[in-house]
This record gives sequence, structure tokens and C-alpha cells, in this order.
Amino acid sequence: MAMGPMPRRRGGRRTPMAEINVTPFVDVMLVLLIIFMVTAPLLTAGVDVNLPDSRAGALSQEQEPVMVSMDQTGQIFIGDDPVSSGQLTGRLEAIARAPQPPQVYLRADRGLDYGAVMRVMGELNRAGLNRVALVSVGGPGTE
Repeated sequence: MAMGPMPRRRGGRRTPMAEINVTPFVDVMLVLLIIFMVTAPLLTAGVDVNLPDSRAGALSQEQEPVMVSMDQTGQIFIGDDPVSSGQLTGRLEAIARAPQPPQVYLRADRGLDYGAVMRVMGELNRAGLNRVALVSVGGPGTE
């Protein structure tokens, strides 16, 4: 935008410019966009689990699910909180006492023993949490 002489009114006074320079606003918005694009993937925190591949699609959900995870050592987590095997039953029964028991997502490391995963699924079933989904990573051919 070229800055030329300002038009004069009668009486020799200059009139104020009625244009707004939006370039600084656009620059700030682009910087904020880049910051959010970089930080958004870092906000997903959780237990590091090497999930198996699957061709199954994602489930639609209206209620927040409970995430039960098992890492490569067999340590059990509810959400991000580690839970010992002795505490697991009590914590699951407390979750099942809700008026409408939530969906449970079970994430287990692919290197774990099948029996260890089945013991956790048995505890979920015994606590009354029957809506259990096994979480996996989308494999080749999934979109």
C-alpha cells in the first residue's frame, strides 16, 4: 500500500486515513497456527503401548470411555494411573457402579502373553463391565 499525500479538506487540515493495515494481524495469526500445529500432537499423553494392527474401523461414542492399558512389562493402567493387580478389581467395580457403565477400551502391548490380557478381560467381566473394545492400530489397506 503506497503512502501518498493525505487529501486535504477545506481549511487546510488533513483527513485521517480510513484504511486498516491487516498485515500484522495476518502475521500473528500464521504464527499462532504454526504453534498449534506443532503442539497439538504433543498433547496426547498416555502409556506407551505397541498396539497390534487391525482392519477394523473406529467406534462412534457419546460417553467418554475408560482406557485400560497394559504396557510391555504387563503393568496395568486405568487412564494414566498405574494400578496393581490387587487394586484392579476394586477400581473396576467402582467404575461399574456408575448409573450407565461406560465403554472400556483395552489397549495391550502386542508382545504380552495372551493369558495376561485374558486375566484383565476376566476382571472386567467380573466387575460387570461387558462393553469392552480391544484397541489396535489400523493396518495396511485401512483409511
